[in-house]
Amino acid sequence: MTYAARKLIGIGASLCLGLMLSAPVAGAQTAGKQAPVSVGVMAMKRQPVPQGFDLPGRAVAYEQVAVRPRVGGVVTKILYTPGTPVSAGTPLFQLDDAAYVAAVASDAATLATAEANVPVKQAAFDRATRLVNQGATRVDVETAQYELAAAKAELDAARAALDYARTQLSWTTITSPIEGIPEVQSVSVGDLVTAGQATAMTTVTRLDPIYVDMLEPSMRFLDIRRRIDDGILTPNQRAEATLYLENGEVYTGSGQLVTPSAVVSTSTGTITVRFAFENPDHRIMPGMFLRGFVTLGTMQGFLVPQRATARSSTGELTAFIVDNEDKARQVTLTSTGTYRNNWIVTAGLQEGDRVILDALKSVTAGRAVIPVEAHVDEFGLVQNGAPAPDDSAPATGVN
Repeated sequence: MTYAARKLIGIGASLCLGLMLSAPVAGAQTAGKQAPVSVGVMAMKRQPVPQGFDLPGRAVAYEQVAVRPRVGGVVTKILYTPGTPVSAGTPLFQLDDAAYVAAVASDAATLATAEANVPVKQAAFDRATRLVNQGATRVDVETAQYELAAAKAELDAARAALDYARTQLSWTTITSPIEGIPEVQSVSVGDLVTAGQATAMTTVTRLDPIYVDMLEPSMRFLDIRRRIDDGILTPNQRAEATLYLENGEVYTGSGQLVTPSAVVSTSTGTITVRFAFENPDHRIMPGMFLRGFVTLGTMQGFLVPQRATARSSTGELTAFIVDNEDKARQVTLTSTGTYRNNWIVTAGLQEGDRVILDALKSVTAGRAVIPVEAHVDEFGLVQNGAPAPDDSAPATGVN
């Protein structure tokens, strides 16, 4: 190998060594001078947020009556069509009334006899009173007085017996005690029924309005009371509920609170809260399992999009904000429930803080950023510009 070739090899080795030694230094300089990253930010504003809770529920009939006979007899007619609405007093069944017609006639005759007997006893008493010490003794007067009182008592008893006989006769026509929809009858023409029997002849159910019983954990109920007492939660004048059907459909119309139960279930630890819903189309039927959303009031808080937050290794909720020098700073948040796709934050932010919404994989504490006003839409996507105001949806959850 010539001297010139050895010299070229030496120069090449020196250049390679120099590049290897200088590479980490250049990398460190690049890392120390990261270019600012463009991020979407949302300015925080403390605002009243509707506060509510998602509760399981079950529909309960507003009124439901098991129709049973009040007198015995053979069914002669069925006077209604199952499934067709009836009013209170609408005839449902007809019983054989021959025995009751005869009883009315007998009691009417007894009443006529009693009515005829009273004037006779009255005349006897009046005569004995006039003739006292003139052929009639004091004992005769007292006897006549007793017989008159007995005759009047018999008259009252005959009248009562006739009234009851007529009432029993009216009971042979079995009517609906309430407005509602009757079920299929459990008897047929020719069946013998007895007064107060265990088996109902049919059931009439009123579907409009309808009750929905929702189950609230007693622990959360106590927490709600505490929040109201502490002034954190401002209750509405009246609690309202939105109902979700079994297929996930939102039921049109809101429910009004009827009453919460005064006892806690020993088996489930829940309190039953009853709401009443209008049900003109009879879409809700007793026994349906439903889900209700109860709006209780409002509370003050910041709405932070959930996609802008993360959980630390200790479980704390964190987010990045942009400071006055346009650098990212990590903050720890305290939240209480959710509002759509947002956390309701009560601590960790100040009015006007700019929360970073996107490019979070590139953001580290202290890194320079280029903030761009943005918001998160209903689908969870970041969009440029400020969000449109919408206070229609209730907030959920209590921590």
